[in-house]
Amino acid sequence: MKRIFFPVLILFLALWGCGNSPTPGKDSPVKIIFDTDLGPDYDDVGALAFLHAMADSGKAEILATLASNRHSLVVPSIDVINTYFGRPGTPTGAPKTAGADMGSSQHWADSIVAKYPHNIKSTSEARDAVSVYREILSRQPDKSVTIITVGFLTNICNLLKSAPDEFSNLNGSELASAKVRVLVSMAGRFPKGREFNVYIDSVSSKDVFENWPGEIIFTGFEIGREIKTGLRLIGSPVQNSPVKDVFRISIPLSPEDKNGRMSWDETAALIGVYGTEGFFDTRRGTILVSSDGSNSWRDDPQGNHSYVIQKMPVPDITKFIEDRMMHVPIHKQSEGSFEK
Repeated sequence: MKRIFFPVLILFLALWGCGNSPTPGKDSPVKIIFDTDLGPDYDDVGALAFLHAMADSGKAEILATLASNRHSLVVPSIDVINTYFGRPGTPTGAPKTAGADMGSSQHWADSIVAKYPHNIKSTSEARDAVSVYREILSRQPDKSVTIITVGFLTNICNLLKSAPDEFSNLNGSELASAKVRVLVSMAGRFPKGREFNVYIDSVSSKDVFENWPGEIIFTGFEIGREIKTGLRLIGSPVQNSPVKDVFRISIPLSPEDKNGRMSWDETAALIGVYGTEGFFDTRRGTILVSSDGSNSWRDDPQGNHSYVIQKMPVPDITKFIEDRMMHVPIHKQSEGSFEK
C-alpha cells in the first residue's frame, strides 16, 4: 500500500490516546481485563505483549488475563508471557463449563511452556473465569474497567448469567453494567460475514451481543487482515523472549504469513488502551448474529455497538503496533530495548 501524508496533529492524538478513548482519566492507566482464546492463532501473544508494554509505560493496568479456550496449554502459555514481563501473579482463569478446546497447530505453545518459567502447569488448574471476573469487577470503581476480548465469548456469556455471590450482591449483568466502561471485541466481519471468534461459540456470541448492558466496540476480521506484524520482531536482537519465539516458530510454517502475521488481536489491544481517535473511524449500530455464527449489521445512530473502519495508513499503524510488541520488559532492558 502506498504511504500517504498523515497530518502531524492526528498522529499526535493517536500516539497519546486523546479523543474517543477508554482512558478513565487523563493521568490514570486504563484498567484492563484481557480475555483470549490464545492457541488456535498467535496474534493473541502479540496483543498480550502490547498490553504489557502499555503497563510498563503506565498507560494500562492489567487486572487479569483470562482464557476462553480450555486447551491444557492456554493458561500455562499466558502465564509464561505474564512471567516474562515481570507480572507472574496476574490473575488467570478459564471456563469450567463446556467450551472450545483448541491447540496450536504450529506447536509454539508447547515450545514456550517447555522453555520458559511459569507456575501454572495446566489450564485445568486455573480458577473459574467467571469467579475471577466477579471478584475483580467487584473491587473496581464504577465504570472504570475495559474488557478486551480477542477470542470466544464463552466467559462473558457465563458472566452475564452469573448469580450474586460472596464478591457482589449484583448478578452478572448488573455487575458488568456497574463496573465496565467499554467492551472491546475482536469479533465479526463487517458489514457482514462469518468470523472465527463468533462462530466457534455462536450461542455465547449471540447471547452476549444481544444482552451486553453497555457499549461494545468491534474490530473486525477485515481490519487485522491488512496489518501484518512479526518480521521486525523476529529480526530483532533480543534473546530469550517467548514473544519472539512464538512468531519465529510460527511464521515460517504458514505461507500466508510470509509478510508477517495478520494482526487481529493487536488492534483490539490498541483500541482498549488508546481508543479509536486517529487510528480508526467508527460506524454505530447493532451487530446481528445468526445461529450459524455469521453476522450482519444494522445502522443505528443510537445503537450501543460500533465497528471500526481503517483511518491511519496501514504502514503507520503496523509500525505503531509492532514497536510495542517488541518492547523488552523493564527488568530485562539491559539486554536491549525498543520504542514503547
